[in-house]
Amino acid sequence: MKNNPENEHEKVHMKSLVSCLTFLQKQGFETQFKVIPEGILSLKTDKTFHPSQIRIVHYYRFEGESDPSDSSILYAIEALDGEKGTLVDGYGTESDGLVTAFMHEVNEISKY
Repeated sequence: MKNNPENEHEKVHMKSLVSCLTFLQKQGFETQFKVIPEGILSLKTDKTFHPSQIRIVHYYRFEGESDPSDSSILYAIEALDGEKGTLVDGYGTESDGLVTAFMHEVNEISKY
């Protein structure tokens, strides 16, 4: 992969969950998603999507500096209808089983 300025920006500024969320919002990932038993729910439009109706454009993992159990993962999500947003989950033993099961069913997961 070629070095591109956006990737360099990402390396420098993606050290915290807050900076990453801010960056993604500027890229159009404005919706917040929540996994529910029926699928993944847009808290902006109240639409529910099945795993086959979304793709994970990118994901970021964060570890707490003082407490390794304070870990999280941020998903940048795009639905087939073009809606874009984020979902934050715990990582490892702190993860939500519903989110984990949903993500296992998603066919398209990318990490650029």
